[in-house]
Amino acid sequence: MRTVFLASLRTHIRRYIAAAIAVSVAVAFVVVVGVLTSGARSGLMDGLGAPYRNADHVVSAAGWPSSELNPKAAIAYTERHGENAAATGRATLPARANGRRLSETTVGPISTSEEWRWQKLTSGRFPAGIGEAVADVYFALTKNVELGDRVRIGEGAAARDVRVVGLVESPSPPAQAAMYVTWPQLLQWRDQLHLSAVAVRGELGQLPEGAKAQSPEGFAAERLTYVQNRVDSLSVMLLLFAGSALFVSVLVIANTFSILFAQRVRDFALLRCIGATRRQMVRSVRREAAVVGVLASLAGTLVGIGLGYGLVALINAFTPAIPMGAAGLPTPWLLGGFAVGLVVTLVASWLPTRRVVRVSPLAALRPDAAVDVHTATGLVRPALAVILLIIGLALLGVAMVRNSTALMVTGGGSVFTGVLLFGPVLVPRLVRITGALLGPAGRLATENAVRNPRRTATTTASLMVGVTLTTAVLTGMATWRSSLNEQIGRDHPIDVALTSPKEPVTTDLLDRVRRTPGVEQAIAVEGTVAGVAGLDEQIPVVTTPAAAQVARDGGAFARVEPGKIRIDSEAFGKNLGLRPGDQVMVRVGDRQAQLQVAVGTGWGPAAVVAPETLATLTDTPKPHAIWIRASSGTDPARLGSDLDELADPVGAMIENGLRTWETLDQQLGIYTWSAIGLLGIAVVIALIGIANTLGLSVLERAREHAMLRALGLTRRQLRRMLATEAVLLSVVATLLGTAIGVGFAWVGYETIVTQALSDAAMQVPWPSLGVVALIAALSGLLAAVLPARRAARVTPAAGLSLD
Repeated sequence: MRTVFLASLRTHIRRYIAAAIAVSVAVAFVVVVGVLTSGARSGLMDGLGAPYRNADHVVSAAGWPSSELNPKAAIAYTERHGENAAATGRATLPARANGRRLSETTVGPISTSEEWRWQKLTSGRFPAGIGEAVADVYFALTKNVELGDRVRIGEGAAARDVRVVGLVESPSPPAQAAMYVTWPQLLQWRDQLHLSAVAVRGELGQLPEGAKAQSPEGFAAERLTYVQNRVDSLSVMLLLFAGSALFVSVLVIANTFSILFAQRVRDFALLRCIGATRRQMVRSVRREAAVVGVLASLAGTLVGIGLGYGLVALINAFTPAIPMGAAGLPTPWLLGGFAVGLVVTLVASWLPTRRVVRVSPLAALRPDAAVDVHTATGLVRPALAVILLIIGLALLGVAMVRNSTALMVTGGGSVFTGVLLFGPVLVPRLVRITGALLGPAGRLATENAVRNPRRTATTTASLMVGVTLTTAVLTGMATWRSSLNEQIGRDHPIDVALTSPKEPVTTDLLDRVRRTPGVEQAIAVEGTVAGVAGLDEQIPVVTTPAAAQVARDGGAFARVEPGKIRIDSEAFGKNLGLRPGDQVMVRVGDRQAQLQVAVGTGWGPAAVVAPETLATLTDTPKPHAIWIRASSGTDPARLGSDLDELADPVGAMIENGLRTWETLDQQLGIYTWSAIGLLGIAVVIALIGIANTLGLSVLERAREHAMLRALGLTRRQLRRMLATEAVLLSVVATLLGTAIGVGFAWVGYETIVTQALSDAAMQVPWPSLGVVALIAALSGLLAAVLPARRAARVTPAAGLSLD
């Protein structure tokens, strides 16, 4: 049998190339998933994990987020480790700059050692000791703080003066602060200091009471999950793509080997006739499959590495604002991909081989009859499909109630397997319905497509998986982005607010603001300057029915009932010590009004009242603020800087809320581009499956094609027939995949999204799904090009002479 084994490899090399391509692409997909996931996680962790990148351990509160590190114990622990430890945290203190109140200001530590310093310097220099500080660039823009300014931090005996020597960007949201000072300077406010974690290099020593130690990666992953309301989106996406990679691989490889071995039934029968036993046949086929699996898996691993790193570089090149991060070599994924390719190849070859070798030699030498759905086999599959569908739908229902990701994935797999088993009954009927729309020209292609129902169903299933996953992910991304936009829109309704606390803003200033690059729309907000009880400075009190023109929340924050005053708690609300529902006296000259307090965020140091309330305070309102809606893709820092140059001469303050939107877009951008890269590979695998099926089908139907050519079918008509067949399969797979994908997206929305964002509304991106459908149909047409050309090149005489 060794001679037979070597001869088979030589003789059927062309057919094994199709199987090897399927294996290689499947393995490459698994490896690409690993590389892109590593890059995406690295990009996300570069923000959350930046302060701990050079640490061996991170010490934090064991009961976080319900408890924090004990400040005294954490400070003592950090001091004991000296240069081998760096703490992250902040103190919230009152501050004044150049005689102006800066409201409550967060002050964090910055290390004098470069390896512990995670802030990025944009101008100036880092502080070298006590009395020096750096300011966050966005804080500096909004509060008009510049290099060289003196800032008084704290109050009373604890007040200290520091000079701003630099501006920095802070990529880590949990550790961000408005200003940073050296550790010895920060300890002067130790009573107000709250530490979130301590980065440690080397030995941990005795941990503070109630603390735990983690790896930097584990700590950042924990924080990332909490930021997303305890939903680890990256892990969910990884689970979905890993499962789909395995599922699609099994489908494509098994289908390819089924066709491959079905074409060799006569060869197997002849070997059995001359004395080969079933065991020898099985052993020989398994050797062939093992060789193909090993070589194809090695090739797929190498291709996957190159493709994965290439996609990371491509994403970073086209989206520099959304860095994927440095992807490490994912060794477990490499080994896992190789193992998947080898194991799946052996399994995929074992199943069709068992069916072939069970057939007697004489029966195998006769033409093989297609499976009838009315036979026992044809009845068992639909019955099993119904059972799996019922179980899967029940699991999905439980998953939505319990918010269980594991049950959601299990139920989805059960439902999809049920659809796959029901495919030989469902898919041919859908192909016939679709083919009927093509008229007589597509009749022959339709009959060829449904000739083998099981093969047709399996071929469409591979593309169906890709389309289903694409639809589900795009719908999930659209829903997530829309919901987050609503939530952030409520917290930061105005992109940029320019507020003049004393003098009214002029028409000329409004015109210059509107001409500033990045400004989509700007409106003047009328009001007056009023005194508020409990605040030693007068503030603008404004009203505007036109807020909806620029506000992200549709102007809801500016709709205030008469008798109420809404203040921005982040701008000055904490200084007032007021809570919602409190009563406050507002005075303008000799007029006054007792108003009920309401709070909000995101429009700066101007209180908002109803038009009727403003009319009771003044008869001559004047514009004291300009509210701005920024254009899409505007750089927050550049726009803030440009507007600051306009605001500074008139003593106006800038409130820049675009930074939150930028952070949101970066995180969603990483997920979206990772998903697009992975989905592209999934579709490629599916198209390889269609191309393999058509290519092997061309070999299988060579005599039939030759007969059609002899009867007058031209080469062009033959190519068109095969192309139509591929497009029919693609369209049916796309329609099924889109329907199932939208259903799965709804389940994911109920299971995951509503858990993180309770008021989220599901969004179905129909234009994007239409593009997916068009790409799938065109890709099916592309997959038919090579098989169709190969079939058309065979002359009728040569085709009829084939055995």
